[in-house]
This record gives sequence, C-alpha cells and structure tokens, in this order.
Amino acid sequence: MEKFITLAIFTYPHEYQVLKLLLEQEQIQYFFQNETMIGVFPFYSNALGGIHLKVHRLDITRAQEILDSFNDHSAPLKIV
Repeated sequence: MEKFITLAIFTYPHEYQVLKLLLEQEQIQYFFQNETMIGVFPFYSNALGGIHLKVHRLDITRAQEILDSFNDHSAPLKIV
C-alpha cells in the first residue's frame, strides 16, 4: 500500500466510472479506497473523507495526464 499515492478524491462512485475504464485500458495499477463502503452507505462519504484514487508510483505521471484531460474544459468527456 505504501507504493500507492492518492491522486484524486471523489464523493460518489458515479463520478469516476469513465476514468476507471481509461485507467484499465492503459493498464495503470490503481484502486479506489473506500469504494465499497461508500457504495453500500453513500452518506458515509464525508465521514470517510471520500473515495481516494490510489495510483502506483510508477504509473502516477500517465494517470495524472488522463485525469488532467478531464479537467480541460475543451475535452469532450469530463468527470462530473
């Protein structure tokens, strides 16, 4: 777990579904901390500090590029 770095924090699972697909296509090592708990109890999101996207140190640069592409206002797809 110490080889993984938090890259982003989300409130609900629907906010990152497209991102999850892109990370898998790029074969980036990642996981979402608190994903299952918040999926079962959505109102726990604030109490748990949200859903943390954790990315392996070796993949951090490419994962950040993918995440930044969603934050670009001219991008066709965006994270809500």
